[in-house]
Amino acid sequence: MPVVLETEGLQKSFGGIVAANNVSLRVEQGARHALIGPNGAGKTTMINLLTGVLQPTAGRILLEGRDITALAAYRRVALGLVRTFQINQLFAELTPLESIGLAVSERAGTGADWWRRVGSRPDVVARIVALLENFGLAEMMSERTAVLPYGKQRLLEIALAIACRPRVLLLDEPAAGVPEAERRELLDTIAGLPRDVTVLLIEHDMDLVFSFADRISVFVNGALFMEGAPDEVARDHRVKAVYLGEPVDD
Repeated sequence: MPVVLETEGLQKSFGGIVAANNVSLRVEQGARHALIGPNGAGKTTMINLLTGVLQPTAGRILLEGRDITALAAYRRVALGLVRTFQINQLFAELTPLESIGLAVSERAGTGADWWRRVGSRPDVVARIVALLENFGLAEMMSERTAVLPYGKQRLLEIALAIACRPRVLLLDEPAAGVPEAERRELLDTIAGLPRDVTVLLIEHDMDLVFSFADRISVFVNGALFMEGAPDEVARDHRVKAVYLGEPVDD
């Protein structure tokens, strides 16, 4: 499969701290690719570098072969590189209908006047309705986001990301903080994301990682430690030692 997202020798230093150390990462088109590693391994730094929140000290980032290293975050979104966050970035006073309506309309070029004009665009209305239904938000589409259960808020954030029609979707710990009773719906929804969207997932929940990913990259101390299929990673004695907390056989 062609490579859709790639880094070449990516580095990021904060004074004497190296948060990304010569990382060369390749994510294939349509992949379900997970980044795992201990706390402080550099996973979120990588997401921030990929999305333009941070600028690298060295190296470059390619999206579908195009060098995007110097592009602003909003321009990367326009090219199809979209993310979610560890902590929700939502409009608390808007409803899911309003939030998704705004996102879909903005993508369609009518965001400045979306509420008055949305009814004149059957394609936009259909897209809004489909997202509300696909992400289990239809029944609460008129409630304020602030009062939604936390699992529904996580679903709304992913729905908003999909509304941007991403080529690559970066999910930064989507299951973090979600109560056990709400996790199943979240995991099923993530598993059902459109296959034409490449997904790069950061997650500490190993059940989610190993049920979702077809390739896993392990980060340790800002560097790419090893990479492989889920069964390879699960068997690797080094991963068991540095991440899964199991002893290494002599």
